[in-house]
Amino acid sequence: MVDTAVISNGLDGIVVAETRISEVDGAKGKLIICGHDSEELAFNSTFEQTCALLWTTGGSEPASEAALEEKFGEGRLEAYELLKKNPFVLRQNHPMDALRSASSLMSSGTQIDWAEYARITAAQAVFAANWSRVHRGLELKSPDAGLSHSADFLRLLNDKTPSKADSDALDIYWTTISDHALNASTFTARVVASTESDNISAIVAAIGALKGPLHGGAPGPVLEMLNAIGKPENAESWIRNSIDSGKRIMGMGHRIYKVRDPRAAIFEKAIRQLEASGAPASRLSLARAVESQAEKILAEKHPDHPLKANVEFYTAVLLDAIHIPDHLFSSMFAAGRVGGWLAHIAEQRLHGRLIRPASRYTGPMPR
Repeated sequence: MVDTAVISNGLDGIVVAETRISEVDGAKGKLIICGHDSEELAFNSTFEQTCALLWTTGGSEPASEAALEEKFGEGRLEAYELLKKNPFVLRQNHPMDALRSASSLMSSGTQIDWAEYARITAAQAVFAANWSRVHRGLELKSPDAGLSHSADFLRLLNDKTPSKADSDALDIYWTTISDHALNASTFTARVVASTESDNISAIVAAIGALKGPLHGGAPGPVLEMLNAIGKPENAESWIRNSIDSGKRIMGMGHRIYKVRDPRAAIFEKAIRQLEASGAPASRLSLARAVESQAEKILAEKHPDHPLKANVEFYTAVLLDAIHIPDHLFSSMFAAGRVGGWLAHIAEQRLHGRLIRPASRYTGPMPR
């Protein structure tokens, strides 16, 4: 029998699901989330509202805004109680290990239910903030269920109620990264859900996939790069020296986008908005200079394969501007992307089947 199956290493170009949740147009640099342009959604929606939109699109029943905010608050308090009973999970050195371990202690079923999803989503921010506190020598801190999710996270992290501008910026960040089609962690969550395993098992698996450096990205190293360059006028020589020595320029290039990542533009705008509110000056002017020089020099070196700024480039600048330490950057991403993971889990349960791709055997045959 002749094997005519198409092999795509990494599944490039292979469509394995239909979804109503998000669409990535790499050629045009467009990201659509639940029928909304990502920029329009980012500047006109809270993270809780975005999650409600994602989950309803995935197949959950809708929830009122008041009920959703209440459930997020309850979920943060429940997560704090779990940490008090199991403080050992926060002693792990890697924040994603702590996030994975703490999440695995949560109870869950296979239900498609916004209240269950809000509880799981709310917990991630509490786990991340309190891991950071413990590793800075601070005590665990209890959430304030009356605050918005973004405001409470920043309060937990920094021991003070944040400005509206800071919490708005975090809402923009979490909304923008809440979903991005069938990326590695989302696909992982759908694979686990396809086996009819429980919601937490799917989330823990997705966290494990996101931990990998090829998926979790490089916002931390972007900040290190900006610190090393120091001033806009140093950008060209630093980038040329790095490329000539074979080093990768962090935050440039994306597997899907052939043009500038639209999320980079959203975060750049969010940083401008933050500075206009009176916040201290950020690294924005330095980042713009580095991006401009990197794009120009990379185009010279690789004219047939232009590399543009990706989401991680301005993630580093935005999160730094709202006082989030770089050791939390991956956890911050997970705390936002969990909203999309849960939407895909719901959609998989309703419309998918067991995911079981084939492989082509290339080993020896028995004699």
